[in-house]
Amino acid sequence: MFIFKIEKYPEKILRKKCLPIESVTEKEKDIFQKMLHTMHHFKGIGLAAPQVGIARKIIVADIGEGAVILVNPQVIKRKGNDELEEGCLSIPQAQVNVLRSYKIMVKGLNEKGESQEINAKGLLARVLQHEIDHLEGKLIIDYLFLWKRINFEINRKR
Repeated sequence: MFIFKIEKYPEKILRKKCLPIESVTEKEKDIFQKMLHTMHHFKGIGLAAPQVGIARKIIVADIGEGAVILVNPQVIKRKGNDELEEGCLSIPQAQVNVLRSYKIMVKGLNEKGESQEINAKGLLARVLQHEIDHLEGKLIIDYLFLWKRINFEINRKR
């Protein structure tokens, strides 16, 4: 099976706001499967389309409870807070504590192009929020305090 190249920070596509998808076609279904295969190959639990060079609103996730595929995902409800250290396939040298909502409801299209709402909590909620951030050009390093982010940039360039 085809494996996408993972785009690494500071590639410009990681900072782009992605475009929505009008309808799910065979082309998108092929992308979903390739993204899932790529995510599993690199031992990730979530992947967003810009991480594989596609500036479209597609995310996939699998925390061990089965694959989640969402097109044009939006968080429509949030509840509670939880802070945890996160990593990212696109920034392998970074581990960042990120405060996120503990419970969320996400609305989007599934792999068949049907409207879907997912109630998620804990790790799945975190992964979905992380991947949705990617669709807006937001990265985990954006959650760092300014002085830590400057230090990260200095060390990255060494």
